[in-house]
Amino acid sequence: MSFLDPHEQLKELKRGIVDLISEKDLLKKLQKSKDENKPLVVKAGFDPTRPDLHLGHTVLINKMRQFQKLGHKVVFLIGDFTAMIGDPTGKNETRPPLSKEDVKVNAKTYAKQVFKILDKDLTEVRYNTDWFDEFKPEDFIKLTSKYTVARMLERDDFEKRYKEQTPIGIHEFLYPLIQGYDSVALKADVELGGTDQLFNILMGRAMQKSHSMGQQVVMTVPLLEGLDGVQKMSKSYDNYIGVDESPKDMFGKSMRVSDELMYRYYDLLTDISTDDLEKMRNEIKDGSKHPRDAKVELGKYLVTRFHSAEAAENAYEEFKRIFVKKGIPDDMPEHHLEAVVGIGVCAFLTSLNMTKSNGEARRLIQGGGVQIRGEKLSDPQLKINLESGDEFIVKVGKKKFSKVVVK
Repeated sequence: MSFLDPHEQLKELKRGIVDLISEKDLLKKLQKSKDENKPLVVKAGFDPTRPDLHLGHTVLINKMRQFQKLGHKVVFLIGDFTAMIGDPTGKNETRPPLSKEDVKVNAKTYAKQVFKILDKDLTEVRYNTDWFDEFKPEDFIKLTSKYTVARMLERDDFEKRYKEQTPIGIHEFLYPLIQGYDSVALKADVELGGTDQLFNILMGRAMQKSHSMGQQVVMTVPLLEGLDGVQKMSKSYDNYIGVDESPKDMFGKSMRVSDELMYRYYDLLTDISTDDLEKMRNEIKDGSKHPRDAKVELGKYLVTRFHSAEAAENAYEEFKRIFVKKGIPDDMPEHHLEAVVGIGVCAFLTSLNMTKSNGEARRLIQGGGVQIRGEKLSDPQLKINLESGDEFIVKVGKKKFSKVVVK
C-alpha cells in the first residue's frame, strides 16, 4: 500500500498524546516504513483482570485505530500471563495474582469487544502466554539479569513503598520485565499505553536494547476520569461506562457526566475537531447552547458507535420518557451546593430536608424509595461526589423532588 507523507502521519498521531519518546525516532520509523512500503508493528497490551472493556480503555484503542487507518499493523496483546502476576502500577500494597481460570474467561470477552473499534482484518490478537509458557526457569533468571534492583526502585510507586517500608513482593518486579520482553517477542516498533504505564513501556526499550534490537517508540495517552470526575475510569471504582453495556445504560450514564468533564469526554472519545470543541464551549458559555443538549449529543454519539444510530435514538426517547417527563414537577425546590467529594448519602438527603434524619434516609434507601440522577439507590453507606457544574434531580418517595445545582 502507499503510505502518507511521514510528517502528515506524525501530525495526526501526536494529537492527544502525553508522552512521545521520541518524536525524532518516530519520524525516522515512519519514513523507513514509507521507503520500504512496510507497516510499523504497533503494540498495546491489556491485562484481562476484569471481564469487560470500558470507555477508559477506548482512549488507547482509538489511537491504535488511528495507526490502522494510516496502514500500520496493530497487535492487540492480551496479557494473560502478566495478569496472573498483577500489575503493581499505582498500588500501595502487594496485589494478589489472578487464577489462570479467571484470566481465560476475561480474555475471551476482550478479544470480542475490541472489534467494536478496531478493524478485525487489520488486527493481530496475541497472548503473551504464547511465548512465556515456553520459558524455562533459566530463561526467567536470564531475564531478571537484564535490569537492576536500584533501577527498579526508581519507579515512583516502588520507591514510595520502599521508603514507607510497605512490603513489595519479588513477583512484582517481574511484571515490568515481562511486559518489556513482550516488545522483544513481537519486535514492536511502537508501544502505546496510558500515562500510568510509562515505566513499563520504557522497560520495553531497555529489553530490546539488551537483546541487540532497535528500540521501540513510546507513546502514552491520558487516563480518562470516570463518572465521579475524580478517579480514573475503573470497574473497581464503579465509575465506568462499559463498551458492552446496553444502549439505555450507556446513554443514561453519559447524561450523568458533569458539564466540565463532558468536554474531556468529547476530546478523548469522539472525533470532534479542536475548533468545533471550542465553538461548543463558547456556545454553552454565552447561553446559546444548553449543557444538557451537548450531553445528549455525546450520549447519542457513544451509543451509535458501540451499537447503532437507531439504538441511540431509542435510548434518548427512553431517557426522556423515564427521567424527563415521568411525573417530575416543574416547580420543585432548588438547592445550590458547594462541590464536595465523598459525602454520605444519608447525610446528603437530610441536608436537603428530604428526610428528617439519617435513620429515616437509611430506611427509605433500603426500601427502594430514593432515586438520584434517575437511579434507584440500595446502599445507605454510599458516598457521593458533588462536582462543580453538576445538575441533577433527587426523588424521595413518590412525591418529594429536589433539583441540586453544584457551584
